[in-house]
Amino acid sequence: MAIGSAASGSGLFKFLRPGLRPQSTDITAAATWGVAAAASALWLIQPFDWIKKQFLDKPEPEK
Repeated sequence: MAIGSAASGSGLFKFLRPGLRPQSTDITAAATWGVAAAASALWLIQPFDWIKKQFLDKPEPEK
C-alpha cells in the first residue's frame, strides 16, 4: 500500500464522501500554512538567545 493511497480514500478518509475527502493540494496548503505560522511565531518571539544558551553554549564546570 502506497502512502498516497491511504489518504486518497482507500483507508483513513473512506468514511467521507469523495467530494469531501482531502486532496493533495489541501495537504500541501495545510503544510504551507503550518510553516508560515511557525516562521511567524519565531519572528514574533525571537528566542534565539535562549536557543543558543540551551543548545550551543557549554555549561560552566562546577567548582
